[in-house]
Amino acid sequence: MNILFLNPPFIGRFSRTSRSPAVTKGGTLYYPIWLAYAVGVAEAAGHNVMFFDAPADALGLDQIFDRMGDFVPDLSIVDTSTPSIYSDIHVAEKIKEKFPAVFSVLVGTHPSAMPEDTMSLSNSIDAVAVGEYDYTIRDLANALENNRPLEDVNGIVFRDGDAFIKNENQDKIENLDDIPFVSSVYKKHLKHRNYFFAAASYPMIMIITGRGCPHKCFFCVYPQVFHDRKYRTRSPENVVDEFEYITGNFPGVREIGIEDDCFTANRNHVRRICELLIDRNVKIKWYCNVRGDLDYKLLKLMKKAGCRLVTVGFESGSQYVLDNMNKGEKVEKYYQFAEDARKAGILVHGCIMAGNPGDTKETLAASYEFAKKINCDSMQFYPLYVYPGTEAFDWAKRNSYLNTEDFSKWLTEEGLHNCVLNTPALSSYDMVTLCDYYLKKYHLRPSYILSKIWQGIKNPSEGYRTYKSATVFFSKLYSGQLAGSD
Repeated sequence: MNILFLNPPFIGRFSRTSRSPAVTKGGTLYYPIWLAYAVGVAEAAGHNVMFFDAPADALGLDQIFDRMGDFVPDLSIVDTSTPSIYSDIHVAEKIKEKFPAVFSVLVGTHPSAMPEDTMSLSNSIDAVAVGEYDYTIRDLANALENNRPLEDVNGIVFRDGDAFIKNENQDKIENLDDIPFVSSVYKKHLKHRNYFFAAASYPMIMIITGRGCPHKCFFCVYPQVFHDRKYRTRSPENVVDEFEYITGNFPGVREIGIEDDCFTANRNHVRRICELLIDRNVKIKWYCNVRGDLDYKLLKLMKKAGCRLVTVGFESGSQYVLDNMNKGEKVEKYYQFAEDARKAGILVHGCIMAGNPGDTKETLAASYEFAKKINCDSMQFYPLYVYPGTEAFDWAKRNSYLNTEDFSKWLTEEGLHNCVLNTPALSSYDMVTLCDYYLKKYHLRPSYILSKIWQGIKNPSEGYRTYKSATVFFSKLYSGQLAGSD
């Protein structure tokens, strides 16, 4: 079966796979990770695939049609996000106009959270895949190819006349080693130099070593909507095999990004991966997402295995606010973590949010003082972005805190994040303005600028990374587009 997988065109370098999709002020563009994994599964099942990442290649839909040549898809898979959903549906409609016989499917967190609502927006949508869709798309393609009933395909909601039929959920994939390396899909279909993460060395590759997250943060979309709150991991051997595949097949790649929601949720898994990287003498830097509670011993082992940087969602310097968002963390542990990371030689990219339950101008000021004290390599300040399917969205809707439910308003006209939240203590204007203020204040401190200059002198690759992200940062700063984007 011919399958078209498309990360569709939208606004410039729109980072659809990001946890908060937008055009980012630091220039970050995520790989279309989940589409790529599904592509690998479909190809392994014997299907004929074309895979396009329009934002990365700066392609319009007509250009994609031209590149398809005589390829006629039987099944089209269009990735989505909440702020781009209306545009993504329009793209799916255009594909259906071009190929009337195609079976049109939307995937992503938004249709997973709101399947019937999404399908009701257009008769051109034949089905949506709910949640983790690697095996769902494979099973759907097999069913269509062999004229089997759609009711047999777990994980989809499909159209039956004027009705929508919701099938049983697809089981989560327990043996993640069965899925082809996502980097092998990148190698075949994508251009790795198109992608950039502002905190990582360039060029870099993003992979996943485990899916899901056991923690209860009420705003985090992937564990609530996509992968569930159970952390399922690949074997350490399989992960390190992919590290070796990347070093052998991507000359010039300088870093691997481990994009699990929380890589250190299973610390024994982390230790074994680090031990294998050391034993096999794998020489490449990597970064990962962690919580701010790791001890020095583990951080030191990670550093020895090549970890250069960790991304940490501190979220707030107020214990009251952390408790209200179900973070399950203690502020006092953050200070020890920051000290231990510095001692271990690992950089920290931190994140502070505005607008969570209990947040006020005073708690944000306290969070800024906290950020100064822990003094990370870089720090984001951004409003709470709420997405359908999360407890945060339900909280905002229940309390009438949403400015709008027009999802296109989740972005500005330029594609930057737009705050759609008004709480009793903080208006959307307050959140955006204060985050903009603290972002500039943090990164324009003379001591911080001097430290980055010195860092670049000691390590030119770090200097180049800082230069690339700073170029975009200052261009948006002076154009007035900085506020509200991560």
